[in-house]
Amino acid sequence: MKKLYLFTFLFLSVVLVSAQKPYSQLMAESQGKQWTHGKNWDYVNGLVSKSLLKTFEQYKGEKWTQPLYEWCKAYADSAIDVNGNFKNFKKNNIDNIASGKVLFELYRHEKELDVKNGTHNADRYKRAVDWLRNYLVHDYPRIQLADGKGCFFHKAIYPNQMWLDGIYMGAAFYAEWQANFAPRDMKAWSDIARQFITIHQHTYDTAKQLNYHGWAADPMDMNAFWAKKEEPYKGCSKEFWGRGMGWFFAALTDVLESMPKDHPDYDRLCKITREVAAGLARWQDKKSGVWYQLLQYDCSYVSHCGVKNYLESSASAMFTYAFLKGIRIGVLPVAYKPVAEKAYKGLLSAFITRNPDGTINLTNTCRSAGLGPAKSPERDGTADYYLCGSDVKMVTNEGKAIGPFIMASLEYEKMKK
Repeated sequence: MKKLYLFTFLFLSVVLVSAQKPYSQLMAESQGKQWTHGKNWDYVNGLVSKSLLKTFEQYKGEKWTQPLYEWCKAYADSAIDVNGNFKNFKKNNIDNIASGKVLFELYRHEKELDVKNGTHNADRYKRAVDWLRNYLVHDYPRIQLADGKGCFFHKAIYPNQMWLDGIYMGAAFYAEWQANFAPRDMKAWSDIARQFITIHQHTYDTAKQLNYHGWAADPMDMNAFWAKKEEPYKGCSKEFWGRGMGWFFAALTDVLESMPKDHPDYDRLCKITREVAAGLARWQDKKSGVWYQLLQYDCSYVSHCGVKNYLESSASAMFTYAFLKGIRIGVLPVAYKPVAEKAYKGLLSAFITRNPDGTINLTNTCRSAGLGPAKSPERDGTADYYLCGSDVKMVTNEGKAIGPFIMASLEYEKMKK
């Protein structure tokens, strides 16, 4: 009996101590290291690292943040040499650009240390991030067809295609570079805005107020077998996938945070952001406050393999982050605050579980989803694919959800302060 009382006391003590920590800290300490330690240069590891660096900057000076910084620095240092050259960068994949977002915080912090200590450690991060920006802008493949001209391929294996995911990977990185090193280069900001405007005008369904996952400028290409061949929404995929829209919504708020307000396309991107927000508020699950894997259906939709549509954590975290940030930077009206608060509380109640040691888990995440190419006919963009596809599994503690959850928590914690 004494052992039982002791265990109960220790367990409750752990829960009480954990509850006093902000959720950004709890998730970072619980799951952050496994997504940064010994990992390849990959957008998922980069996403988690970015969230850890944001945590480090928001809570700068607190001792618990220093390990987070060290994990991220080790992640970047494993990918570049002492001169800032990438050791094994894989070209023609826009996902590999996104990890470069970690280099901005590393450069800023190491530069501060260089000034303080008379060292030169920051230079390699600047050289690496400059190389990524120049490769994206000058060498990365772009669509040359009709009104898609100038937009980045999602990947070389998907010629003349844009996916919502790719906007977060490429255009948002591009914007962060401009904000840091050339904030008044209006030509570059026009190039960035073109990516958002083009994909939105092709994928936004005005009746459903949602964006289709992908668009092919050449829907007859064999790698675009999933695309609609006729109007309306010619070239679009067939469904509204939660995380796809999450990448897009998050990218919009990230870019608008630093885009010059006097740029001719600033108001247009604000309008797109408000259209996306209105649709997501409409399709928010009223009971839980979060969102489904397939946005236009609820749990009553059952696929041919018997899997029901389900509440999904990565999309829900991305939407929560973008709503909170959009309100904070003034591109979304404060009227969306109840939507954002309900969403954040929903994240905690629907997806967070606790371990006996006080660490936490994040459940119900779609591991992966995509469109084609021709050699992968199963990835056809149908509702059944997003629920039954062999590469589409529901997993726990997936980096694509952990990073956005930490960033949503940081925004929520800012709001509460």
